[in-house]
Amino acid sequence: MQDDLGHPVALDGSARRVVSLVPSLTESVAMTRPEYLAGATAWCTHPDWLDVPRVRGTKNPDLAAIAALKPDIVLANQEENRRVDVERLRAAGIPVWVTVIRDLAEAFGSLQRMFTVGLGWTAPPWLAQAEEVWRVPADGGPRRRTVIPVWRDPWMVIGSGTFTGDLVARLGLDNVYGEDPERYPHVTLDDIAARTPDVVVLPDEPYRFCAGDGPEAFPGQPSVLVEGRYLTWYGPSLVTARAALSAQLNGP
Repeated sequence: MQDDLGHPVALDGSARRVVSLVPSLTESVAMTRPEYLAGATAWCTHPDWLDVPRVRGTKNPDLAAIAALKPDIVLANQEENRRVDVERLRAAGIPVWVTVIRDLAEAFGSLQRMFTVGLGWTAPPWLAQAEEVWRVPADGGPRRRTVIPVWRDPWMVIGSGTFTGDLVARLGLDNVYGEDPERYPHVTLDDIAARTPDVVVLPDEPYRFCAGDGPEAFPGQPSVLVEGRYLTWYGPSLVTARAALSAQLNGP
């Protein structure tokens, strides 16, 4: 069998001990077969009842701690994890399944393969529910132009070819940086203002934007705070993300 990058992954039977290095995939496993989740990163905050050994962060995992957990397989993502860490785990004889997810269609296909091929499990019911939720097109109302910062000092925004960009497009928002050659371009506040977005969407992760950031950084421009997990996580949260984001984006 091969992961999303075409790398062969040898697994003897179905996985019973899984270490996840990606918050979305940790939530996916925990909401499917929590008894098989053997470890996760410190950034894996959902579900909130999760109680497993932690192996540091997504960019600096503790490889010795992972090996000590004796996982059948480690779950990673091309964007969120470093190639060198994946290669070192494989060199130590630990199977690693790498996902590639840049839009919703890839998310659903990748998760389906991860569960059925990579882990040797049955795909969970929540995956089909999430697909059904997002199959419905945008409501057909006026589309709004948006910018989605993900960091400040320096300012970085969502650019082209991202899962978040595809997701907000399905909510009736057009990303003003959607044609930028960079996936996460560095920008200036003057450039953002010049593009005259209808709304600035401020997530609470990876940078924790707060209520004061909008009026302070974007005076005169409407801004709205949203739960960042709903914008960037591909997993069980997709079942409720559409309704939650719609309420946050269209609220009072």
